[in-house]
Amino acid sequence: MSRRSMSRSPRSTSTRFHREVDGILLFDKALGLSSNAALQQVRLLYGAVKAGHAGSLDPLATGLLPVCFGQATKVCGRLLNSGKTYRVRVALGARTESGDCETEVCERAPVPALVQAQVDAVLMTFLGEQQQIPPMHSALKFEGKRLYELARRGESVERAARTIVIHSLRCVELAPAELEFDVYCSKGTYIRTLAADIAGRLGTLGHVTALRRLSVDPFGDRPMYTLEALAALTAEERDGLLLPADTAFMDLPSIRLDRPGEAALLLGQSVEAPTGPDSGELRAYGPSGRFLGIVEGQPRGRIKPSRLFVSIGA
Repeated sequence: MSRRSMSRSPRSTSTRFHREVDGILLFDKALGLSSNAALQQVRLLYGAVKAGHAGSLDPLATGLLPVCFGQATKVCGRLLNSGKTYRVRVALGARTESGDCETEVCERAPVPALVQAQVDAVLMTFLGEQQQIPPMHSALKFEGKRLYELARRGESVERAARTIVIHSLRCVELAPAELEFDVYCSKGTYIRTLAADIAGRLGTLGHVTALRRLSVDPFGDRPMYTLEALAALTAEERDGLLLPADTAFMDLPSIRLDRPGEAALLLGQSVEAPTGPDSGELRAYGPSGRFLGIVEGQPRGRIKPSRLFVSIGA
């Protein structure tokens, strides 16, 4: 909901979004919903005053959409930059302008007789760091316009290649005119472009017919929850599914401060660190184990706040 609409109906807003909720929900987005529409559904269910999602999924995609509430919305940027795993189904022998089922087939080609070993060998050629040109049907902007807006008008512009990394690529199922694979990739990877490129190296055309995000780093194989499953729970049970914000930073070393150190840090001051490296990011906790936020190691054994997850002075 925009600030403008909130200012117009404060009474309605305060009724619908009335709770201070903190944590990360691993939400299983349904087919046909935009990421923002899914976010609003979950936010309404929780009655959360503040919420955001970390990493958009197209309406034609399903799967993991991390929804962050309250102080945990500060995690969104980190999750946007993390690695992600997708399951992709590709129809071979046909190309669409959008690279998926959003537009009609515009070109066809024969599909060679493919065997598993051949497909596996082709998939191996995509591993590692490489350059990828974003598709016209993407949310990138050109002179203030989304590329997909230009594409829908039949326009095309030059797009700069981006560096991406394909960490793993595995064939799940192979049929005469269909390929399904799992890919673990870096941020910025366009799966529709990857699918079309794979089809090209197999000697044919292809477009995505189903796309599901299986995981987002660092959550691994933790369970995700559909709107229907969440709606069937009590408010207390739903709250119990929320992951604490520090779950997103478990790759960082941690330190625990005493009470004076905690108080000073929450006032935005640098403090003496009990232990820890002289540089780099760390997770900081108070004497009770409360997660305070991310701090940065300084020379002479001091730390300064980088991103606090507790209100200043709390």
